[in-house]
Amino acid sequence: MTSNSLFDNTEAAFQLKSDSELERAYFLFKMISMEPLVKIGSAVTKFALNINLPVEGLIRSTVFDHFCGGVNESDCMTTVDRLFDVGVYSILDYSVEGKEEDAQFNATVNKVIELTEFARNKEAMHFSVFKPTGFGRFKVWQKITEKEPLSDEEKVFWQNIEARYERVSKTAYDSGISLLIDGEESWMQDAADDLCEKMMEKYNTERAIVFNTLQCYRWDRLDYLKNLHQRAKAKGYKLGFKIVRGAYMEKENERALEKGYKTPICESKKATDDNFNEIMKYILDNLNDIELFIGTHNESSTYLAMDLMKEKGIVESDSRVWFGQLYGMSDHITFNLGSEGYNVAKYIPFGPVKDVMPYLIRRAEENTSVAGQTSRELTLLKKEKERRKL
Repeated sequence: MTSNSLFDNTEAAFQLKSDSELERAYFLFKMISMEPLVKIGSAVTKFALNINLPVEGLIRSTVFDHFCGGVNESDCMTTVDRLFDVGVYSILDYSVEGKEEDAQFNATVNKVIELTEFARNKEAMHFSVFKPTGFGRFKVWQKITEKEPLSDEEKVFWQNIEARYERVSKTAYDSGISLLIDGEESWMQDAADDLCEKMMEKYNTERAIVFNTLQCYRWDRLDYLKNLHQRAKAKGYKLGFKIVRGAYMEKENERALEKGYKTPICESKKATDDNFNEIMKYILDNLNDIELFIGTHNESSTYLAMDLMKEKGIVESDSRVWFGQLYGMSDHITFNLGSEGYNVAKYIPFGPVKDVMPYLIRRAEENTSVAGQTSRELTLLKKEKERRKL
């Protein structure tokens, strides 16, 4: 069994933080722990940015700099290099959301391609990443998922989405970089899964280049994985999966209630945790066919993964198993895994302050709603502040 005190090592966890950055992190998590404050703060921030009040500097020096790498990729390079010096890889995530125009989708594709080609020559970067709705309108994904007929205009939109996936997947394949495709709402996800499967079949012939995401708060994901595994074995290609708990729970439950169908979400937090761990076990049992990226801030699941790897004789640095956490969160997991020789990466969001705001607000709300996450961060930050005083 792995020693369950590895993640208590705050000296390793916060080794890259100066005293002032440590204070800022403590202050931010203190604010985030107060739910009414997060709600008011989010609303005020959106309003201020929409009417162009000069608040970008303030946002940048607080919440933005804590959770994001910068406004562009060159901004992020110092962080990428510092992380790599202590055994942590970086995944640059162009976190611009909620666009609707073809020109914006094409710009996102070009940015992902640019980052993928850049990663080819950067040892510290093993993955590239994108969000399906960054490549095309949500409505089109939804209509295909719900098997509704597309208008002629929408058919063209869909062809454009397919072409964007193809361009990015081919670039990843040519660059030898793995591509993580994020998961989204269940009512658009089938279309994204099917398209991802097509790319896996084409490009994952020798190893996993294209990775889909399994949101394990959905009770149907283990069956989906097992069925896809059978199809992939029959056709002779590899699978790649990033597993996460999931990011749209309230939205999913509300919609299911409103439209009168059974919610796709597990009935409890425990059921979600069990599902996550079952899916993780299944993939580790089938590592010759499926590569795994464990995206989690949960200590128990991380310890379990480490134990399973030991049990199965999978070495820490096995290139088929990766761990990942978001930049600005769970440093106690990331840096301690890195110091033990595991493959671990930070997801580093970047982009213009105004465009990254929806991402930041979601992060703050998520931290508020995940019981224990924020208080754990605060406890560790406090412990490190005291250690440094001594």
